[in-house]
Parts: sequence; structure tokens; C-alpha cells
Amino acid sequence: MRQTGLFFLFSDILLVLFRNAYYNNVYETRPPAGYGGGSMELLEKRIMQDGEVYPGNILKVSSFLNHQMDIDLLDEMGQEWARLFAGEGVNKILTIEASGIGIACIAARSFHCPVVFAKKSKSLNLGKDVFTAKVESFTHKTISDVVVDRRYLGPNDRVLIIDDFLANGKALEGLMDILDQAGAHLVGVGIAIEKGFQGAGDRFRQKGIHLESLAIVDSMNGETGEIEFRHI
Repeated sequence: MRQTGLFFLFSDILLVLFRNAYYNNVYETRPPAGYGGGSMELLEKRIMQDGEVYPGNILKVSSFLNHQMDIDLLDEMGQEWARLFAGEGVNKILTIEASGIGIACIAARSFHCPVVFAKKSKSLNLGKDVFTAKVESFTHKTISDVVVDRRYLGPNDRVLIIDDFLANGKALEGLMDILDQAGAHLVGVGIAIEKGFQGAGDRFRQKGIHLESLAIVDSMNGETGEIEFRHI
């Protein structure tokens, strides 16, 4: 009887240790939504390390995000968005040519869904049956017509928009216009870097849009290169 009691005692101890180890692992590697950890912390550190600030509120991250791309970092970002939008039934990701394409494609691996990107120039092989919207570029100070083939977006699609930057919000407005034309459902928006001081992110959140930015720049100084982040 004593041996049997000891057996069950040790079994209970092992079960508790195993359970604690499991939950510690889960919650340490997957911080709660809205917390500035996980990929957000990784991205912030990388921006501080390799980002370059220029006058005119320009943040250059071409060495790891939108020219040369750190695929391991993008994988972490994709997994974080998949966690933040879990249960939303995302079956398509929409982005815009050209900087958003690489980020969206890597993220799509975590959602197991196709990527559609809005083209900034209408090619001859695209055809005439397209959705069209006008988009203003904050960086290039230009206005472009962007188009998406009507075959690739429709009422049955639950779409997550992903892009590298959110500045004045004009690109996002253009993509949302295309989704409205298609009758598709906007699940939410995933942004790598939001320029929080420009207010576009707050404006979209106030409209009830589920917007998740992995790094929000609250301020930056083109002379000193100093960057401050916001956590919400």
C-alpha cells in the first residue's frame, strides 16, 4: 500500500512539473495581444540597430525589411500576425506593389492562404476587368492608380491587408476601396512599422478597424537619429 501511495505521489509531482513547463513555454514564446514583446520587440531592436532616420520623417529600413530582407525576422512577424488574427478565418492577404509583397508572402506561410497584390501599373496582360483605386505615396510624393484583377477578390474572401509602413494611410485607404468594390470582408490590417505621430493608425482604430502594428514609432529625430516607440 505504501509503495502504491508513493507511486501516485511521484506521478502527481511529475504531472505538475510537466504542466508548468508546458504553460511556461507557451506563454513565454507567445505574449498576449497588444504587448510590446514577441516580434514587436525583435522589430523594434532591429530598427534601433539598423534603421536610418532622415529629415522629413523618413525612416529607412532597406537593409532588413523592404530592399534586403531578413527572412528569419519576417517569419517571426508572420507568426505574430497569425497569432493576433487567429480565429478570424483569413483566406486571403492583400498588399500593394512593391515593398509589401515580400512581407505579405512570408506572412502568408503562417496563414496558409494566397497573396494578392495591387499593381501600380496596368500591364497589357492584366485585362480590363479590374478593380481600381488611387493611392498617394508619402515617400515618393506621387499619386498612382492601383489595380487588382476581379477574379482574385470577391464576397467570399476574408482579407487581411499587410504592408510595410503606415504613414498617412493613403495606401491603406486605396486597398480598402478595392475591397469595398469586390464586396470582400476586411478582417484587419497588419503593419510592420506605423508612424504613430502622423495619426493615421489612430484614425483607423477609431473607425473600428482591427489594426495590428508590430512597431509604432512615436517620434524620431532626423538630426540625432533618435527613435522612440509607443506601446498600446
